[in-house]
Amino acid sequence: MRKNRDNLKSPEQALRIFRVRALLAVVLVFAMTGLLMGRLAYLQVVQHEVYSTRSEKNRVRVEPLPPTRGLIYDRNGVLLAENRPTYNLTLVRERVDDLDATLALLVELLELSDEEAEAFRLRSRQRQRPFQPALLMSDLDEDQIARVSVNRHLLPGVEVEAQLLRFYPDAEVMAHALGYVGRINAEELATLDTGRYAGTHFMGKTGVERFYEDELHGQAGLRKVETNARGRVLRELGRTDPVPGQHLTLTIDRKMQKLAYELMDGRRGSIVAVAPQTGEILAMVSAPGFDSNQFVTGIDVASYRALQENLDLPLYNRAIRGHYPPGSTIKPFLAFAGLAEGVITPDRAIHDPGFYQLPNDSRRYRNWLRWGHGRVDMERSIAVSNNTYYYSLAHELGIDRLHDNMSAFGFGQRVGHDIFGESTALMPSRDWKRGRFNQPWYPGETLSVGIGQGYWQVTPLQLATATAVLANRGQWVKPRLASRIGDSPVPERVPETPPDIEIPNDAWWDRIFSGMEKVMTGHEGTARRTGVGLEYRMAGKSGTAQVFSLGQDQRYNAEELAERLRDHALFMAFAPTDDPQIAVSVIVENAGGGSTHAAHLARAMTDAWLLRDREPDVEELREAMEDDDGRVAGN
Repeated sequence: MRKNRDNLKSPEQALRIFRVRALLAVVLVFAMTGLLMGRLAYLQVVQHEVYSTRSEKNRVRVEPLPPTRGLIYDRNGVLLAENRPTYNLTLVRERVDDLDATLALLVELLELSDEEAEAFRLRSRQRQRPFQPALLMSDLDEDQIARVSVNRHLLPGVEVEAQLLRFYPDAEVMAHALGYVGRINAEELATLDTGRYAGTHFMGKTGVERFYEDELHGQAGLRKVETNARGRVLRELGRTDPVPGQHLTLTIDRKMQKLAYELMDGRRGSIVAVAPQTGEILAMVSAPGFDSNQFVTGIDVASYRALQENLDLPLYNRAIRGHYPPGSTIKPFLAFAGLAEGVITPDRAIHDPGFYQLPNDSRRYRNWLRWGHGRVDMERSIAVSNNTYYYSLAHELGIDRLHDNMSAFGFGQRVGHDIFGESTALMPSRDWKRGRFNQPWYPGETLSVGIGQGYWQVTPLQLATATAVLANRGQWVKPRLASRIGDSPVPERVPETPPDIEIPNDAWWDRIFSGMEKVMTGHEGTARRTGVGLEYRMAGKSGTAQVFSLGQDQRYNAEELAERLRDHALFMAFAPTDDPQIAVSVIVENAGGGSTHAAHLARAMTDAWLLRDREPDVEELREAMEDDDGRVAGN
């Protein structure tokens, strides 16, 4: 009986258990309610802007507005680089569900070749900022636009955008001076200002386009648009207009540039013309050129390979990167160095037997005229381009003083103000040779430098610049390509202009110029046939640069050599002598002596600039050069 009573539950104990359980349930309910309310408050209050933005993005989209690139004009207002309307195919990867399927459909619709399709896929995967359109293809034709538009429902994230595309009316003639724009690659994208280049697919790659990229590009804008569930724009909610790039006015004269290119007549080489008093580059041609418009939309592999494998190197900018021995064109500069250092006077003369010998050395360093010029003073040494005089002068100066004086004219340095990719070429020195070859400098090497051979190398721009400084009687004006940026003129005295060159007696400039004038009009002048009929005073100097070295007793015979082993022809000049308006350097590869081909081209350039009311007769000039072929008149 007692056992049965023990098994009965105590009401008090049951009540206690119930109360505990009820209390726990209430606490749990309140805790869960508190958590729920806290989470709700966190989402509604703390994270309000985040989720509001996400919601807004489903309805509102911010699109970048690329700026219009600034135009480029020549000095007379002729358009050199313009923007033409075109249609581009773009893709926003974040809006594409199946990228591979989308690309496959596009390749089929656009009827791309295997090479084009591969390039297409690479562009689609190029690293891009989130929700920024990647440029897949430029300059779509009407059929391609129609096929994409008809299938637009199958291509989410793909758009056909109307944009302005760079176009160069005189592409081949201006290719090296202007440069070109091209697609922004992954490496460039990582370094560019993301805000400024939002929505921009192109940037300057070479030349003026690259150097003045900041000025020409402008500032990107943006617009806020409302879209439907499929991403189609319903209306514009607001916009910040882009800031267009500034227009650029160059110092180049289009007529002079086209004439220089025409004068090259398919030969390899360069012509550079500078206004000495202002440093304005009037023409800067590297021949052969190439069609720079091909690079704007992306040159195809076959065309690019053809340019790269072309033996004439059309992509190579000879005007600023070509390295050539200056030959005898540097003799007026050496005459200046001799005068400035007190080694010679204008009237000091030597006797030239046709060669020069160093003390205690049996080797003969020969003059180009093997029987010699007899008595030679400074002016005659320039007029007849006597080597012996300059062997002697170089030996007396020594390589150290020679190097310092030539560096003052800009040799071995970058001389341009706004020239992208310019080379320093080489002005050799004792220290340079020790560092390059770990060898001492030898006296015979100084003699080679004394006639513009040996290690000495110049660019056509350097030679034109040095000629301009000579014409200015030592006053430096750095050459430049830009005349105005927007409405602001570029100052003549640009930063880092080298110091002016001084000479003890100002009349000595006249003596050097007199020798250079005799090159053109003297009865012994190496370019006297070029100077026939001159209507103004012109100072010039011819030069011949050896492609390979001859033995001591070997004779040069162009007819026995392959065309690419023949000497380069050089000429530098300025005119009028008493008021220089133009300085020119001409280099024609493998054309023989500078007193023939190169001299005629320089004369044609000075005629075109100074006698502007007349059109140069290029055919007559070619006939004159053909008549001069094979004539030995000096180097």
